Amino acid sequence: MTQQTTESASRPPRTVESTDSIIVQGLSKSFGPVQALADVDLTVQRGEVFGLLGPNGAGKTTLTEILEGHVKPTSGTVRVLDMDPIRANRTVRNRLGIVPQKGSFELYLTVREHVALFAGYYRQAFPVDDVIELVGLSSKSGARVGRLSGGQQRRLDLALALVGDPDIVFLDEPTTGLDIEARDRAWETVQAIRAMGKTVFLTTHNMTEAQRLCDRVAVLHSGRVAAIGAPSSLLPDERGATISFRGDEAEFKRLPADLAERARFKAGRISMDVDDARGPLHALTTWAVDSDVALADLEVRRPDLEELYLSILAHRDSEGRTS
Repeated sequence: MTQQTTESASRPPRTVESTDSIIVQGLSKSFGPVQALADVDLTVQRGEVFGLLGPNGAGKTTLTEILEGHVKPTSGTVRVLDMDPIRANRTVRNRLGIVPQKGSFELYLTVREHVALFAGYYRQAFPVDDVIELVGLSSKSGARVGRLSGGQQRRLDLALALVGDPDIVFLDEPTTGLDIEARDRAWETVQAIRAMGKTVFLTTHNMTEAQRLCDRVAVLHSGRVAAIGAPSSLLPDERGATISFRGDEAEFKRLPADLAERARFKAGRISMDVDDARGPLHALTTWAVDSDVALADLEVRRPDLEELYLSILAHRDSEGRTS
């Protein structure tokens, strides 16, 4: 961002004693007979991008609303910036930036007027033009909000969340419905927020987004934490690979015995799961050369976070059925 005003630049820095922005211990929340969260433990470190994943009904919204100070937990301990978000509601909220899943705007205002309006709610705010530049809306500063595209309105959501100089930014499905260009711009903005030292709490269904942006993720399932850690650490070291290529049934039947025993043919592709791709890949390419097989669209793919996510949920579902 560009240089701040003298008043903004000279203000005393905020201090947070704990190295964690968020601490959750034994958190449970029930709505009558429905238990939305059960014994949730997690921490979010200062300056990290933390992703919260889970299917609809997993408890993501309830957890986020508790952290934001909107909902009181049934039991357990919650600390946000070393404060109870319910007891210190106004103090906490002045230090949070919240991007809801769907924004609500004054459509007749210009982008700059809208950001300036929100800046007036805070004692300590970033310069309006700097925030607009950060989210990539400088060229639209004078445009009325009602004339912005969906992606541009999503950027405005980010600007409104950032203008109060928050310590934590909550992003709820920030790229839902965006095209690829707008999504990439949103990702760049999240990375810029992190570079400013802000903590980002990101709720998403997009596994690529989580793997691209998050330092750590937590997977919620039926109100409980099913897994937590860095995306790379949640993927096993010995995770194997899948070798596949486009072929027909005749080629499938011609595979040598050591490859045929692990191969399968489906929808015009021949594929095989292997622990180590090197040996089978060498055997496959050697056979292809000797047999004059093209190995069209040859691909070696390792499991990604999405497959891990689905396997965690499937495992939890199977545990639920057998318990």
